[in-house]
Amino acid sequence: MSPLSDLGKALAACRQSFLTTAFFSLFVNLLMLVPAIYMLAIYDRVLMSGSESTLMMLTGIAVFLFLVLGGLEWIRTRILVATSARLDEHLGERVFDAIFRQSLASSGAKATSQPLNDLLQIRQFLTGPGLLAFFDAPWMPIYAGLMFLFHPYFGLVAIASMLFLAGLAIWNELSTRTDLAEANRESIEATQFTQRNLRNAEVVEAMGMLPRLRARWQEKQLRVLALQAQASTKGGLINALSKTYRLTIQSLALGLGAYLAIRKDISPGLVISGSILLGRALAPLDQMIAGWRGFLGAREAYQRLDTLLRTIPERESRMTLPELQGQVTVEELVVAVPGRTEPVLKGITLTIEPGTTVALIGPSAAGKSTLARALLGLHPPARGRACLDGADVHNWDRTQLGGYVGYLPQDVELLDGTVAENIARFGDVEAERVIEAAQWAGIHEMVLTLPQAYDTPLIGGGVALSAGQQQRIGIARAIYGNPKVVVLDEPNANLDAEGEEALTATLKQLQKSGSTVILVTHRPNVLKVVDKIAVVRDGKLLVYGPRDEVLAALARVQSQGSQSRPAIGAA
Repeated sequence: MSPLSDLGKALAACRQSFLTTAFFSLFVNLLMLVPAIYMLAIYDRVLMSGSESTLMMLTGIAVFLFLVLGGLEWIRTRILVATSARLDEHLGERVFDAIFRQSLASSGAKATSQPLNDLLQIRQFLTGPGLLAFFDAPWMPIYAGLMFLFHPYFGLVAIASMLFLAGLAIWNELSTRTDLAEANRESIEATQFTQRNLRNAEVVEAMGMLPRLRARWQEKQLRVLALQAQASTKGGLINALSKTYRLTIQSLALGLGAYLAIRKDISPGLVISGSILLGRALAPLDQMIAGWRGFLGAREAYQRLDTLLRTIPERESRMTLPELQGQVTVEELVVAVPGRTEPVLKGITLTIEPGTTVALIGPSAAGKSTLARALLGLHPPARGRACLDGADVHNWDRTQLGGYVGYLPQDVELLDGTVAENIARFGDVEAERVIEAAQWAGIHEMVLTLPQAYDTPLIGGGVALSAGQQQRIGIARAIYGNPKVVVLDEPNANLDAEGEEALTATLKQLQKSGSTVILVTHRPNVLKVVDKIAVVRDGKLLVYGPRDEVLAALARVQSQGSQSRPAIGAA
């Protein structure tokens, strides 16, 4: 038997709440007998005796018990609502972390927020009427037993009806499970397809791609609608049969009761009470059939979420290491990325001393950006390791390490928040440190021209920045807090001449502060401020040494017209 996943453990931690709900369900179902007992007393006692006082007393007791029943139902609901919230407390952060780590492990190929929707769907099922039907279902045999006490015929009708509705429930499961599961998968794919293309709205509009993309989306959506319609048709038929059967059998139960009363086998009160009790006995199954689609959706969500949490285990806590000094070492590093048959990095070894500025250059697809990301632990190595101050980068606590490093990716994307929050990495916004980072990056004056300066919101409902402005804010974010190690991947890709001058000044400032800087670039004008150059080609380190020596070697190779010279190219 496989051990419980984090999802299973979270549900197991809520066991006491489920047991408490089951305990209150005991009294709820006992009080569900009140209508049948009340009708029995009215017909067999009050009408026979003609006592108004007895009628008033019985009615008062019944109303009181109905109020108690309502209170217990409210308590059951409140317990499940609290259980749902507790489940979110147990799993919310865990799922949030898992979807980011899944995206990171797949290089963005599996970037989706669907697991959060799955958690929401499970929570909604916990607070819906469908789950309460499962708590009421164990009482069905007890109701059937009481029906036998009324008369064996009533008991047989109850048992036969339960078996029939159980058969409908099984039929509902078998006939709709596959269609609904496939519809859910197709719906998720259609949503993700739309989200992926929304990121490229300008390209889509500029090149007239919208009709073709819309046609693809519509094709996916039509498959979803067809599968949902097929499942809904089957489920609707079964639900209609269930309701029709329940109404019919309750009416027939009245007829059966009248027949037995005419034969003097039962009292007149049992005619009505038997029908009421039969309806109550069948109610849980009827509710299950009506809410089966919600149950299937919750089960699918559970399976997807369980798979994610088993695939992406919780990050192990790491011991806090001494403050980072900035030494970077790479030992026989081999890195493979999803979708590539060969490793991107093939046994790279190098050492970068603290306070050194190193440029990674080489042709396109040489592995420069992969190496830069591997230095920060963003790519797990297939072999070898990347170390910071002698400790494997994966052995650092990520929260601790995050305060010591800065990173500018090749494609800069700012997050939903203000300019200041983005620069401060969504920590406590300390005005002096934010402004210092902006001044180092040369964007202080630019930020002041924005509508609300540093408090200007970005992304959701905020201002639209140019690619160059985003990149420069990204640089300020990377150098915020004077980190010990700064990795900049194509930091001048979207910069104009003024931006490049500001970048050069930023690099000089980082050198003065003693930061170790790893710079991926294809523009030679920033090489004048670096200390060393590493030439990467085909995933291997060809040359690594002082800037002037490497540039001289490259110049000699170029002057000799070598066809195999290492080129300076895009990352």
